Amino acid sequence: MNVPTLKRFTIEEYHRLTELGFFQEDDHIELIRGQLIHMAAKGKAHETCNRKLLRELPRLLGDRATLQNQSPITLPNDGEPEPDFAIVQNRPDDYLSGHPRPEDILLVIEISDPSLTYDQEAKLEMYAEGKIQNYWIFNLLDRVLEMYSEPYRKSDSEFGYRLKRIALPNERVKLPQFSELELDLSIVFPLQQNFER
Repeated sequence: MNVPTLKRFTIEEYHRLTELGFFQEDDHIELIRGQLIHMAAKGKAHETCNRKLLRELPRLLGDRATLQNQSPITLPNDGEPEPDFAIVQNRPDDYLSGHPRPEDILLVIEISDPSLTYDQEAKLEMYAEGKIQNYWIFNLLDRVLEMYSEPYRKSDSEFGYRLKRIALPNERVKLPQFSELELDLSIVFPLQQNFER
């Protein structure tokens, strides 16, 4: 008897499907652990936070590092997520030769409203497994910034972060690797929330 099985894709297969035009521009697809995941549409609060970060992060970073917005990073185990932001080391070729890998990445940021549980569980574990040293979640539901660091292996198949720190919307936080750079959260979080858990 034939049992249906899940088709997993390698990063190379995923790139080939993209080149062949298999996905439409507004499909919002990410490759997570070899699976094609359709990402939820982004709401107003998400987009507002995104716009505010797009103003603040380049101003803070200047030319110290490269800022990516909703662009791919390459992780082990056939993962190529497109986090809301990634701060990566500068490279002479601007990553023309390949998307940033864990050793290039200084910070990954996700903005979360309806996707909060997914970002706190599936993506957190994937980033920890990929040895992403710093992972931030702008938790718009609870109006806090969740800052994770020090990835570790819990068991053969489970990964997490040793440290979790919470910052409130009226606080300032230092960017990892840049202790002189502080992000003022009061100008990043949207003023109001019009959504429910």
